[in-house]
Amino acid sequence: MEIPQLHPDAAAGVQAYRAKKELLAPLGLPPELPPDWREKALCKFKELLQQRRSLSLYMDICVRCGACTDKCPFFLGTGDPKNMPVARAELMRKVYRHHFTAAGGVSGRWAAGEELTDTVLKEWFTYFYQCSECRRCAVFCPFGVDTAEITMAAREIMASIGVAPKYVTEVIKKAHETGNNIGIPEAAWIDSCQFLEEELKAQTGLDIKIPVNQAGAEVLLVPPSADVFVNTDTMMGYARFFYAAGISWTTSTYASEAANFGMFLNYDQLKKVNLRMLDAARQLGVKRLVMGECGHAWRAAQAFMDTLNGPLDFLAPPCPEHICELAARYIRTGRLKLNKSANDGLTVTYHDPCNLARAGGLLEEPREILRAVVNDFREMPANTIREKTFCCGAGAGLLTDELMPTRMNGAKPRMEAFRTTGATHLAVPCAICKAQFPVAFKHHKIEAQVVGVMDLLGRALVL
Repeated sequence: MEIPQLHPDAAAGVQAYRAKKELLAPLGLPPELPPDWREKALCKFKELLQQRRSLSLYMDICVRCGACTDKCPFFLGTGDPKNMPVARAELMRKVYRHHFTAAGGVSGRWAAGEELTDTVLKEWFTYFYQCSECRRCAVFCPFGVDTAEITMAAREIMASIGVAPKYVTEVIKKAHETGNNIGIPEAAWIDSCQFLEEELKAQTGLDIKIPVNQAGAEVLLVPPSADVFVNTDTMMGYARFFYAAGISWTTSTYASEAANFGMFLNYDQLKKVNLRMLDAARQLGVKRLVMGECGHAWRAAQAFMDTLNGPLDFLAPPCPEHICELAARYIRTGRLKLNKSANDGLTVTYHDPCNLARAGGLLEEPREILRAVVNDFREMPANTIREKTFCCGAGAGLLTDELMPTRMNGAKPRMEAFRTTGATHLAVPCAICKAQFPVAFKHHKIEAQVVGVMDLLGRALVL
């Protein structure tokens, strides 16, 4: 393996902004670092070890073989040895060995242990927020160690003592206050949906609706809120699809956000944000819950919703369902009329968002859609797609300006894979990736555009 050189913009000095009491207190977190923070952090650590057998196992079974080393986009991009997954996890394992093993308690550093100190806490905050929880390292680990779970545990421990990033806590606070991550009030959501209906009318001559708070609809679609204000072609793609498929649907102003930043902080917030969607589904009396184009929204819903807030037996299976699953099924059964030539002139490749592909099993459905609606579809190199996909570089709460060096370095492996295709357009069903890639293209001097999968389907539909 060729060891990357330390990038001049990486990595040890790059740190997320710390959240202040105005963001921490509303989430039930300590508004400032408690005097007995070390004891409280170790108490939380012990609690997590007792609750999660997997975490306890991951603390013990790593043999530091290095199989994960060159699999992490952040190590490949920054060259910082502490961004190797094994080294990042070792920051936590050293504390574990010192405080929670007999050998560590007796022998200290001789047992490769380290006390939890101010310096160690600073390293945790730096490097566990330079991990996107993408889980690529876990695919290549011969023992199946899931470093993302270690990162999630470290973040939960830090949150328990009021050490959390401004970006993540601010987003969660807005989600509780307004139902979405951007802070869009109900009136603005309704107004924007009406505006997009007018755009659809101008484009198609048809009265294609984007319903809001429509009781009794078959489907509650929960998109990332960015689709209404930024990725508007994606939102209009949803509307075109539901119109063509003859499916009654609605959005909800109470739960107008699919993305769940609780997954980047702690399980308590993950549960609360997920519950809003189920409460909205009950209030509106819908039959099915469908998630929009967002990677970690899908993982948070598919992997955790039933466990944390179930049972989901008041909704029809599959529950939850991804919009790409639903659209691919309708294409597969011939219920949509498509015109591929609507996307002629576009050379398209596809990025597998980590939380859709590796963590969510959504591998073939987006490709089924793209092959049905695009004449020139190309794959990236085989070792960079599906379960082996590279992260966009901005997942898990990294999409913030102060982490820009980390983001751009983390995107480097994906940018290199994209170059090999010669594509003009990168299709991706994830709001975080859609925000990251245009900036990464510019930084890495690539001329290309980012589109959603449902954008391209919407254009190809014969209505």
